[in-house]
Amino acid sequence: MKKRVLLIGGTGQFGRRLAHHLATNPQISLTIAGRNQHKIDALVAQLNSKTSAADIDGLVLDHHKDLDGTLATLAPWLVVDTSGPFQNADYYVAKASLEAGAHIIDIADARSYLMGYTDALDALACEKGLCALAGASSTPALSAAVVADLTREWQRIDTIDLAITPAGRSAVGRAAIEAALSYAGHSIPGWEAGGPAEVRGWADGQSIVMPGLGKRRVARVETADADYLGNKFQVRSRIAFYAGLESILEQRGMETLAYCCKNGWIDNLTAFAAPLQAARQMTRLTTSESGGMLVRIGGIDKSGTFCRAEWSLLAQNGDGPSVPVLPAAAAISKLLKQPVDPGARIADDCLSLAEIETEMAPYAIATDTKIQCTNEAPFDRALGTATFEQMPPVLQTLHRADSPPVWQGKAHIDRGTSLPARLGAWLIGLPASGRDVPVTVTLDRDPSGQTEKLTRNFSGKRFFSHMQLGPNREVIEGFGLLRFAIGVTADEEGTKMPVTQWWFAGIPLPRFLLPRSDTREFEDAEGRFNFDVRISLPLFGLLVHYRGWLVPLQSGPVASTKNIAVHKRTSVN
Repeated sequence: MKKRVLLIGGTGQFGRRLAHHLATNPQISLTIAGRNQHKIDALVAQLNSKTSAADIDGLVLDHHKDLDGTLATLAPWLVVDTSGPFQNADYYVAKASLEAGAHIIDIADARSYLMGYTDALDALACEKGLCALAGASSTPALSAAVVADLTREWQRIDTIDLAITPAGRSAVGRAAIEAALSYAGHSIPGWEAGGPAEVRGWADGQSIVMPGLGKRRVARVETADADYLGNKFQVRSRIAFYAGLESILEQRGMETLAYCCKNGWIDNLTAFAAPLQAARQMTRLTTSESGGMLVRIGGIDKSGTFCRAEWSLLAQNGDGPSVPVLPAAAAISKLLKQPVDPGARIADDCLSLAEIETEMAPYAIATDTKIQCTNEAPFDRALGTATFEQMPPVLQTLHRADSPPVWQGKAHIDRGTSLPARLGAWLIGLPASGRDVPVTVTLDRDPSGQTEKLTRNFSGKRFFSHMQLGPNREVIEGFGLLRFAIGVTADEEGTKMPVTQWWFAGIPLPRFLLPRSDTREFEDAEGRFNFDVRISLPLFGLLVHYRGWLVPLQSGPVASTKNIAVHKRTSVN
């Protein structure tokens, strides 16, 4: 006997995709619900002309008003909600479905909706012996399934970076544009230094290489992944979720609007939704039908080795918009095949990556996984094993490839007062003078063992540098366009780091203008990592002098998402 599936929002962008996917399943009777009779009739006719596997019909439905009566009449086995947007949605559809005796699946990726999902629905779902699965989309279900699969048996996860870059010719509804504009330039939840943090939506854009697509520009976007993945996988350092528009004009436009909002020049960006949607009719002409997704994870594998695992997805021929509905399709397939624990939770809890990838078979979608590991880092390669092992233990710990990714402590800072010193400090982003300033240092290692990124955060003032192993086994540290060669030496007392050469934009600069570096690292009586960095400019004196101590951050993430925890229960279907 076929099982009735009610698809709410079935004529929308994602609903249509899921309807096409489910139409070939002979185990279900599919009812496509929407508000427009003409769109429903056209879609039902199209699907019925292509397949006779599933029984397909249509229904005009305003699910905000008529859902209870419809559920009583249809008595569906499962309700799938693709209506959206979920940013300001309540749990009426899910509750009504459960009360009517139906499982419920939605494709929500809105943080506010997902964070309260289990608390609102778990007791009812358990009472009814039914499943309520939220977030059955690219995020967080697919992203979480990727992380779980790639890091199985890992000892520690340090960083998770995710990016989605849809095909520029994909249809984008006004609601989606308004949702993106609603937080552009505003603070959104992130995950930094091993815990919840605030970042800016659509700000701090950067270029990344997307496998199969080349360079794409991306920026931070709001998802539930920061809180959800941070606590689920006890991420020790960073989670960053990026999205990018293939049209560089569209991407730069979003970043510019975010910048204006961030600085208070524009209060409300949603008024730009209509003109941006209209402009896409022109900008999309320069784009393609190929999009992708990238998940990159750094951490320590089961053998204690630093690894970076990378999973990528390439969607071609306009099939990218099908990706967000495939976790929902996988959940439906699983419910049809085998018992699933009852209760309300995020969909990845009952889905594996393999189950989601199985649903990709009918499409021009390919995935790939790469894993690189290393036991080396720039300092131990520059110094050599024998010299490196002479250093005090805490220095070895920080400079090893498997170092804890976040260190915290206190620092004293003195800034130079000359005009060149103030200009240099501005170019590099050095912090202001202060005493007992809280400091956090975050290490991002590369699996080549030749590069690492250091983020120094002095009470909210961040500046960055990149360490790289030079051609003569020296360490080269870069601050934007400025690079400095450092002649690192080490012994049982610690390290010394004089500057021996410098460049601007790759051009060697005169040695008589070379800044003087009196920099050393050592271990104090309490076993803490100590740093003492004094940089002076020829003729103009002090640029900056900062010194202090650091210890590894050991505490785990704050359990801010306990409301989406999952407990094993009796299986149902």
